[in-house]
Amino acid sequence: VDAIGVRCDITDTEMVKEAVKTIMDHFGRIDILINNAGTGAVGPAEDITDEQFAHEMNIDLFGSFKMAREVAKQAMIPAQYGRIINIASMYGLVGNMIVGSAPYHAAKGGVVNLTRALAAEWGKYGVTVNSICPGYFYTDLTTATLDSDYFQAIAKSNIPLQRYGKAGELDTCALFLASPCSTYVNGPNIAVDGGYTCI
Repeated sequence: VDAIGVRCDITDTEMVKEAVKTIMDHFGRIDILINNAGTGAVGPAEDITDEQFAHEMNIDLFGSFKMAREVAKQAMIPAQYGRIINIASMYGLVGNMIVGSAPYHAAKGGVVNLTRALAAEWGKYGVTVNSICPGYFYTDLTTATLDSDYFQAIAKSNIPLQRYGKAGELDTCALFLASPCSTYVNGPNIAVDGGYTCI
């Protein structure tokens, strides 16, 4: 396997362009893009600052657009082939009363509809654009919160499967969307959330 690491701040347009160029110079193509950089501003909406809101939008939404735009322009549209997978969130589909996170909801809701817009626009080039909307999964950023008694009770009452997602349960959806198995799947936002958004 030939792999390289490329440093990139996705909020910096010139760095994004240069990163994609570096990858293209090395490999000559980009078949799959997964937009999974993100952050999470938490707090009552009335106390969220302009800077917090803008920071969230700049990374989760604008950053995803910049990466998709540049990869499509330099690699996928010329090749007439590509798979773009945006990592949105179940909170891009619904609101919540558990913890205030309006900037996160707004940004991920934007990713959900950005996915539809790009799927509609780039389908003619053989580029599919889909998103995954994860529910609660353990990560370095979420473990302490999810293990709290408060969130354990939420898992029991708000998630039909009554548990959080396990390692590997998100990956399979990404593998499907990146593979030849999904050649006619273009534009959906797939919730992988144990049923949270179905109730």
